[in-house]
Amino acid sequence: MADRGAGQVPLGMATRIAITGANSAVGRALLCLPELREQGVASVACVRSERAERQLPPLPDGSRIARIDYDDAATLVAALDGCDAVLHLPGVLIERPGSSYERANVETTSAIVAAAEAARPKLVLVSAIGADEHSANRYYRTKGEAERRVRDSGLAWTVLRAPLVLGPGTEGSTALLAHARSGTARLLGGGRHLQQPLFVDDLARAALHATRPGVADGRALDLVGPESVPDRVLVERTAAALGRSVRVRSAPIGLLRLVAGLRHRITGSGFSPDAIDVITADTDLPTGAAAELDLKLTPIDAMIASLVDAPGAA
Repeated sequence: MADRGAGQVPLGMATRIAITGANSAVGRALLCLPELREQGVASVACVRSERAERQLPPLPDGSRIARIDYDDAATLVAALDGCDAVLHLPGVLIERPGSSYERANVETTSAIVAAAEAARPKLVLVSAIGADEHSANRYYRTKGEAERRVRDSGLAWTVLRAPLVLGPGTEGSTALLAHARSGTARLLGGGRHLQQPLFVDDLARAALHATRPGVADGRALDLVGPESVPDRVLVERTAAALGRSVRVRSAPIGLLRLVAGLRHRITGSGFSPDAIDVITADTDLPTGAAAELDLKLTPIDAMIASLVDAPGAA
């Protein structure tokens, strides 16, 4: 067998991948993976605005930026042209005007599936632990509906369901640092709910590995971190890494659900009871998906160290 040589693409690896939400924390982590450059994988960084373009890191050689509009199929078809795989990173936990769960999760996924009919790349969808199209919770339900769109697409596909994601730039990390620096952290239910956080670089690397033909094809994997701990332990360990102390107090879930529900009915956006249910859901799952994706999971303390070492964290 001929030697492929350094920098050439390993057998079965996609040579060009499209990344939607490329300016998100996971998207930026993907674009910064050394594997992209080492293996000669080019990327199409799909964003929706000039502001989003400015948030992108330097791209690997041969890569490009694509400005897309989920309501304009032509922009999506052009972005996916020539791609072997597309990594779709949809979704918001806190709804905003013009960005509901239905819009962010279901409609964007449907648009990507339709645009992929011509190029027929492998589709890797990053979803959420607990996704279920029959759930009473709108967040979980729309995540499940997005997964169904992928399953029914006729494309090669893999779904990666992620828990709380920690690492520079993630919303979960911003909240964790704020609690750790607060002196007194008021956590829902006293911070007793179990989290099994996943490092953002691990999710990015798993998504890249899943673009390979034959890797977890036609499967939805629960990809979780190596350790399940209560919220309060995460906050206390982060405070200790910052050289601080923190006292944890309980915030009443029932009252917050009531207030959030009333506010959401009036505004149609913001913190909702659905989001509270997601934040307080216990996660304690097997870690077998990591081995299947050739992934070595980052320990929680290393995740925290990445936050503490980030500029302006202390």
